Amino acid sequence: MDALRRLRAAFDAAQFRESGHDLVDQLADYLDATLSGRMPTVLPACEPDDQLAATPMFGEEPGSMVKEVAEDLLRRGFHLHHPRTMGHQDGLPIPAAALAGFLTSLMNNDPSVYETGPAVVPIEVRVLRWMSDEIGLPQGAGGVITNGGSLGNLTALLAARQARAGFDLWSRGQSSGEDLCLLVSEQAHYCVSRAVRIMGWGDEGIVKVPVDANKRLEVAALPAALEEAKARGRRPIVVVGSACTTATGSYDPLDAIADFAEAHGLWFHVDAAHGGSVVLSPEYRDRAAGLERADSIVWDCHKMMMMPALLTAVLFRDGRSSYETFRQEATYLFEERPDEEWYNPGNRTVECTRPGSAVLLYMALRVHGVGVFRDYVTRCFDVARMLAAKVEAAEDFELHMQPDANIVCFRFRREGAAGDGLHEHARRVILESGRYYLTSVQLDGKNWLRCSLQNPFTDEPEIEGLLETIRTEIRAAEETGAR
Repeated sequence: MDALRRLRAAFDAAQFRESGHDLVDQLADYLDATLSGRMPTVLPACEPDDQLAATPMFGEEPGSMVKEVAEDLLRRGFHLHHPRTMGHQDGLPIPAAALAGFLTSLMNNDPSVYETGPAVVPIEVRVLRWMSDEIGLPQGAGGVITNGGSLGNLTALLAARQARAGFDLWSRGQSSGEDLCLLVSEQAHYCVSRAVRIMGWGDEGIVKVPVDANKRLEVAALPAALEEAKARGRRPIVVVGSACTTATGSYDPLDAIADFAEAHGLWFHVDAAHGGSVVLSPEYRDRAAGLERADSIVWDCHKMMMMPALLTAVLFRDGRSSYETFRQEATYLFEERPDEEWYNPGNRTVECTRPGSAVLLYMALRVHGVGVFRDYVTRCFDVARMLAAKVEAAEDFELHMQPDANIVCFRFRREGAAGDGLHEHARRVILESGRYYLTSVQLDGKNWLRCSLQNPFTDEPEIEGLLETIRTEIRAAEETGAR
């Protein structure tokens, strides 16, 4: 086959239509099987080396059909839509967003500059404005879409650095001014510390603030943290709040932190990657009271808004902040001052080329309306309370804390290292069987089982089944002496 004929075959519209229909049929059947719980396992009971060995290679010439590759992937994958999936903070994508991904992948319009994303750039603007309004940010707010909370937090902190350093650090470098730092909860996501190190502030640039029994930042400890920073020879310019934390789903007292930030002239940043979506729920939005006072916010739509990864919004109370972060010349892309080119978002992000991810959320919002997102967040938080209530009612389980969000930490009533070993053994056996998916976390010197309830179709039978499975595996391990 000559080169041009092979290329034409790869782009053949009729073949694409046939393959696309087959794929949608397969995905529809998969969605039905997972959501209903008919699929017997939530993840494959297969070791990494075995999975690698079972993954076919490809050759120089055409080999498999699209439906064959899809069937293999669906069979050996992790099933997020299954109601017994209660592990990491991976949201189950809504089908409309998946179809939008199909659309944007083929169009491949890059929203970094208007010329390559003439339809996508305005969609980003609409989505970001809606998110800002839901939080309660002023009309002057603005932001960007980026790829993940880690990159989002870095982007926001770079803006904070440029705004509060007191000198043009972006152009002149760190050596031209004071050593800077930020204050952050000891329970904050590790990506905040990673961002600090990327910015060149090092270990001394991070001042950890203690938390209370419910793992919320202790506001009364902030003055001491401020003095500690000064004792290190550092000037604090940022205080970071979490809404919510990854380990326990705890919402820091944002209003009180905002008061402290205002009193001391600090930039107030909130990592709301997981829990920012709570503002959509009339029942639970008070958890994030004070979020609207933040100077910058990171909000992941792939956590609690049913979006595929990655889709992160970085929002600024003053939209002009984002223009200052990466100010530089690039005449081959940008013609005017960045703040005069709202339609060229590439001058406000770490990335240049980006996928048109905002289209996925926009599609779902236009097709289903905002109400389905309000229902989703409320339902997931309700399911977490259902699990917490079942744990509290059981004599052989204990609850770490009443959940703020949709994350629940609990343990079987066994103390000491032996108890921790039993917990981890039970979790490992459950994962190997593929019956449920849950994680674990170290809190207060103990090993706790941890569930992130992201599936609105998880209900009482799945909750009761999980607890009974844990109970059975721990008791069996005690009887056999397994660890």
